[in-house]
Amino acid sequence: MGIPIGKLNLYTACGAVPPKVLLPIQLDIGTTNSALRADPLYLGLRREPPSQDVLDEFVEEFVQAVQTVFPRCCLHFEDWKGTDAIRYLEKYFPRVRCYNDDIQGTAAVTLAGLITALRIKNEPLTKQRVLFLGAGSSGLGIATMLVTAMQKEGLSEADAVSRMTLMDVDGLLETSRTDLSPQQARFAKHMPPSSDLLATIKAVKPTVLIGVSTCGGAFTQAVVEEMAALNERPVIFALSLPAKNAECTAEQAYSWSDGRALFAAGLQYPEVTLNEKTFYPGQANNFYIFPALGLAVYATCPDLITDDMVIKAAKALADQVDPAAQERGRLFPPQSEILEVSITSATRIAEFIFDQGAATVERPQDIREWIESLIYTPGYKD
Repeated sequence: MGIPIGKLNLYTACGAVPPKVLLPIQLDIGTTNSALRADPLYLGLRREPPSQDVLDEFVEEFVQAVQTVFPRCCLHFEDWKGTDAIRYLEKYFPRVRCYNDDIQGTAAVTLAGLITALRIKNEPLTKQRVLFLGAGSSGLGIATMLVTAMQKEGLSEADAVSRMTLMDVDGLLETSRTDLSPQQARFAKHMPPSSDLLATIKAVKPTVLIGVSTCGGAFTQAVVEEMAALNERPVIFALSLPAKNAECTAEQAYSWSDGRALFAAGLQYPEVTLNEKTFYPGQANNFYIFPALGLAVYATCPDLITDDMVIKAAKALADQVDPAAQERGRLFPPQSEILEVSITSATRIAEFIFDQGAATVERPQDIREWIESLIYTPGYKD
């Protein structure tokens, strides 16, 4: 239960969502790990997970029960196996109020960091070529959201998809592969098979390199130097966690690019000083997104959480990185201001929900004042 409790703690700590409206739930479906099943201290079910059909039936029963018992509830999906995560989000987001943080939260915070980086570079999103190392639920979620964001800025779906290139543990997603899921096949390239990241960079010439591979050290010096040779300000996001799985460190990204990289990671690296200049690596952490989104949804009670709402959350976050911070290479607001950031983002998201006619409550005259009246304030009553 540690993960669902921890996530709900962040809803309150970072977004001031009242804890009385939060409920942690863990669905125990067993484990394929035989060592865990044999461990006398293991608290979970000591059995193999069920078949997909049985699992789908169980999840459907759970979702329907939630709609009956908590009809205003937003289901926050977390830590599903990659294929199940994508499948359940596609199945339920058009039907119930739900959100998957591994897919949508990671995608939104990455989009926010990219928006800020492109403001520093003074380049449009529609001109970017993005290469992903990692094509699981996170990589696919980011790519899909970037396609949607590019479409909203004028590209056709085909043009936007063509600007995404993905690699996984078996190499480039390309059309000769027969092992791709439908979501992966959408991004398959008409290119020769390759498992060489450096060669793919030379072929694709990306402006943005995103790591969601959990392959520690995959962004080698040669990889970063090639990105720096292709781009005056290469955007390099090494998002894998924990630290040993990070594709590169902040110090490596800055030193191998002569301080020109616009860098973010899944963890917070310390400041880096290079040639008497200090760089401030960003942390692309989902806590910048889901507490604010949750607060806005709690307040406005839309029937569904749409991609447009999640993209609005990303843009609201990016808009809070001021020009002075951008000048120092910061891609995200200070974490020390997370509550203020979340309330500001929630206000923007709520405004959008009202503008779209998606709210199921009456629109207040002052949305921010109304949001602030709903938030949780810790303290004892007299």
